[in-house]
Amino acid sequence: MICCGERCIKFTEDSWFNQFCIGANPWMARYIYGFIFLIINLLAWGVRDYGHSALTEMERFKGCKGGKYCLGTEGVLRVSLGCFIFYFIMFLTTAGTSKLHGRRDSWHSGWWSAKIFLCIGLFVLPFFLPSTLIQLYGDIAHFGAGVFLLIQLISVISFITWLNDCCQSDKYAERCRIQVALVSFISYISCMCGIILMYIWYAPEPGCLINIFFITWTLVLLQLMTCVSVHPRINGGFLTPGLMGLYVVFICWCAIRSEPATERCDRKAEAATKADWLSIISFVIAVISMVIATFSTGIDSKSFQFRKDELKNDNDVPYGYGFFHFVFAVGAMYFAMLLIGWNAHHTMQKWTIDVGWTSAWVRIVNEWLAACVYIWMLVAPLVWKHRQSGDNSI
Repeated sequence: MICCGERCIKFTEDSWFNQFCIGANPWMARYIYGFIFLIINLLAWGVRDYGHSALTEMERFKGCKGGKYCLGTEGVLRVSLGCFIFYFIMFLTTAGTSKLHGRRDSWHSGWWSAKIFLCIGLFVLPFFLPSTLIQLYGDIAHFGAGVFLLIQLISVISFITWLNDCCQSDKYAERCRIQVALVSFISYISCMCGIILMYIWYAPEPGCLINIFFITWTLVLLQLMTCVSVHPRINGGFLTPGLMGLYVVFICWCAIRSEPATERCDRKAEAATKADWLSIISFVIAVISMVIATFSTGIDSKSFQFRKDELKNDNDVPYGYGFFHFVFAVGAMYFAMLLIGWNAHHTMQKWTIDVGWTSAWVRIVNEWLAACVYIWMLVAPLVWKHRQSGDNSI
């Protein structure tokens, strides 16, 4: 009986519930913050699609012109503001934390009861603010969402370059040669198939000039990245441009999907309107992907995603707390922009996310920026080397 009691005590001490209560595990804490972020996303969606009926009596929420859907749009901004304030407070109070078992580490990994009450208070507070401040926050959120996209872009490129460097290292070069060639080949085939399918689905007529331009320019960027990477002076191989090609093709597809559906230039639009379940599934996947992207981007402040450096000391924090919360803070602005289509006066239909011409152009600019940043990362070493050699000759 004593042994059984000791086992029960040990099991209780090691359980996730006990870790939640005492907050002794920073790795467990990051999942809790991610779950909170998911709940807030769902709450913002509920306010947008169904909040107008509940908030009709609050006349001052009708400051933005656009009817009942605009009322829901303003509700999204209010929920986003509360989420931003919460994670920004966590950023200010945990930035610079370097050692475990300190006060700021305990605040990051524990005190959940206090933080739950803080969350509730911060989510209620924006609903008592005037519409003018909410619209001002909506304007600022455009910038914050852009910062999030930039951080995510650097995250993706850092992971791709790290993977390529790892495969080309002396330790794995011979072992990974076949795998690298296979992944590169599959990447390029997938890119070409994606481009062909986009031509078929979204540019069935010569009159669809904007879609033809988007898809054709994506093909040009793919060829440009490949030519720069395989240039003899750079010798970057085919792996990184192939993976970057997948990324830019995916962004182009998201951009075209964000356009308002027209049966003339979107053969899948009619099927999408008839199949409500498809819209619901797409919406759920988009929300989950957004949360996962925010979570994975904020894990490691050094390489941003999937790359883990060995700790110098066992007492060092496993990841940058401040950076983690900062990513979630700008992520709050980002999910608000997706839910309102980057336009506070834009009418969003139910079960839609990131729809509108503003959203489409944001995606396209993000695609072009991704290609430019990647090409610059390839060319920059040559430019700096040329400048250094020129300074030495002088």
